[in-house]
Amino acid sequence: MPKTIMPLVLPDQNLEKKKAASRSWLLLDANGDSMMLEVDKYAIMHRVGIHARDLRILDPLLSYPSTILGRERAIVLNLEHIKAIITAEEVLLRNPHDEFVIPIVEELCRRLPPKSGRKHMNASALAGYDETSERENKDGSSWDPHNENPDSGADVPPFEFRALEVALEAICSFLDARTTELETNAYPALDELTKKISSRNLDRVRKLKSGMTRLTARIQKVRDELEQLLDDDEDMADLFLTRKMVGSGSPTAPSVVPSWVPASPTIGSRISRASRASTVTSYGHGSDDVEELEMLLEAYFMQIDGTLNKVTTLREYIDDTEDYINIQLDNHRNRLIQLELILSSATVVMAIYSLVAAIFGMNLPYKWNEGYGYIFKWVVILGGVGCLTVFLMVLGYARYKRLIGT
Repeated sequence: MPKTIMPLVLPDQNLEKKKAASRSWLLLDANGDSMMLEVDKYAIMHRVGIHARDLRILDPLLSYPSTILGRERAIVLNLEHIKAIITAEEVLLRNPHDEFVIPIVEELCRRLPPKSGRKHMNASALAGYDETSERENKDGSSWDPHNENPDSGADVPPFEFRALEVALEAICSFLDARTTELETNAYPALDELTKKISSRNLDRVRKLKSGMTRLTARIQKVRDELEQLLDDDEDMADLFLTRKMVGSGSPTAPSVVPSWVPASPTIGSRISRASRASTVTSYGHGSDDVEELEMLLEAYFMQIDGTLNKVTTLREYIDDTEDYINIQLDNHRNRLIQLELILSSATVVMAIYSLVAAIFGMNLPYKWNEGYGYIFKWVVILGGVGCLTVFLMVLGYARYKRLIGT
């Protein structure tokens, strides 16, 4: 009877790769509504219009420094545990179930929706503002759509600015809390080390110093990123997505980017920068937008700079403590050297005294050894006095040369 060979069923590798490539994203819109998305990186790239290299920065399995990147349609945000993509109308947040990300999600849901009685600076408002921006009053002031209605309240920043502010506030508060926690543990440990130098205290301070070094690098990177944005007005203008979205639909906006741009990130970045610059120039209000964003970034730059100053102060305190410990150890080492000098001098003196005893203790048949028993005590007394005199002379010479303390 012939044997029936059953075909070997292999798992669908493409399906497994697709599931592995799929990631959890939390989508928050301008109304504060949230929705979980289980999509792969290609869907995200197509949705927000970014390149794979920008999306790779948000990969939690890879270690990338803190970065804020402005693209044509999105802001790529990688600040410690905050990994998000901000567009002009929505926020895509990575790892929404992380314990450090959950408070940020709650804050975004609370602050992203525009408050009642205020008008959001959306695309239509900006379009009306841009169309009438050339109309000026006789006194030289330009028309502002937000100030047309006196009951509308204060101006509300664009959606991307509000989302960026929440992220910056969260990361600055997070790093400041880590710094405060480190200070709470470090100062008592350093004070304990100055009182008692032990292996336990030294190991405790070593761990705290290692943690401080890592925290300093994290704070420094966030500070450098904010400073880099503040030093470049074009980079700040690149973060104003709402104006670029309005500019792309206006008659004076640059032409549509060709379909081959995503395949060439370098050329795409150049075209993005050129289109952004032409858009800001054509509207003539780029400086106001940059100034508004600059004030926002400066506030959090000052906060993160203050946190860095606290860590720097802690580092200086640790360095001062190390110097104090080294001085104490040097003092103990000097005392040991002095004790060694005294013991060495005493050993030399005792060797001399032993030499005298050895000479008179030899069992040789000399006549001067007979009948002179009474002189034994004088040899012992005079030998001891002589050795003591030599010992005191050595100590006096060492004290005179400041080799030992007074």
